[in-house]
Amino acid sequence: MTDDEATAVRPLTLAWVGRQLGAGERIVRTEALHGGITAEMRRLTISTRDAGTRDLVLRTFVDVEHAEDALNREAGALALLAGTDVPAPELVAVDPAAAHCEYPSLLMTHLAGRTVLDDEGLEARIPLLARQLVAVHALRPAGRPRTYATLTTADTVVTPKGADAAAWAAAIDVIRGPAPAYEGRFLHRDFHPGNVLFDMSPPNQAGPRITGVVDWAGTSWGPADLDVAHCSTNLALLHGPAWGARFAEAYEEAGGTLAAAASERLYWRVRDGLAFSEEVRAVSRPWREAGRTELTARAVEERLDAYVTTLMDTPG
Repeated sequence: MTDDEATAVRPLTLAWVGRQLGAGERIVRTEALHGGITAEMRRLTISTRDAGTRDLVLRTFVDVEHAEDALNREAGALALLAGTDVPAPELVAVDPAAAHCEYPSLLMTHLAGRTVLDDEGLEARIPLLARQLVAVHALRPAGRPRTYATLTTADTVVTPKGADAAAWAAAIDVIRGPAPAYEGRFLHRDFHPGNVLFDMSPPNQAGPRITGVVDWAGTSWGPADLDVAHCSTNLALLHGPAWGARFAEAYEEAGGTLAAAASERLYWRVRDGLAFSEEVRAVSRPWREAGRTELTARAVEERLDAYVTTLMDTPG
């Protein structure tokens, strides 16, 4: 896809977006947003009647399996979050079955802030991420979302070349067993630094603050450990294995509750780590596009090996 194609909105979708705008409003600029894996993201600048502008975000799933289900879940989550303290986009419109657009699409408000994937300042951001995830897990929706799903099995794990074979074999054995019992929580299911927006220079200079959490298509119901494990794996691959353990500690320091037994906590962390073995290339590409050019697929594989090995070597 060329830059022009990435920026341009398809004709049917453009007409659909136009019908969602107020009287006298029109699209004056489109910009491709990078960093996602499954969806095309575009920022739309809208001119308003008072000669000002406002921004919307268009999310489009092109040839993505189960897109209708994902957009229905995201739309439902955004509607729920509108009445909470969790900073999330507001839903404007959704066309999950592509009845009006070329592909399943969702239109939402644009949030201030940006994703931050740099090593610098990570120590200050970890507690903010942890407190935000605790707030997500505290939500008690009237209607529960679907139960979480995990697709990785012991047979689908892809052991990286040169990995610690004994550690990976032991890790794979961990997920051969049944999932531990858990107390259900409202899960984001893809909570990680790439889906969290930060204001890095607030007026009071008190340090970074979170301005938004995005990508709610995976919303589900399950163990808090699963969301914590997912963010931990992302942090371990972005910044080094030790940061995975640090995030779990920060989550509990922020008031979150994880599984009581060490074996149960290990199960969820190992399961999520092994899941990344199947999608290293897909995960690492947007990180490089965001400026982390050193995170080649091979470099991420090596960090994943180190992280899984650390999990299996950590007593208790």
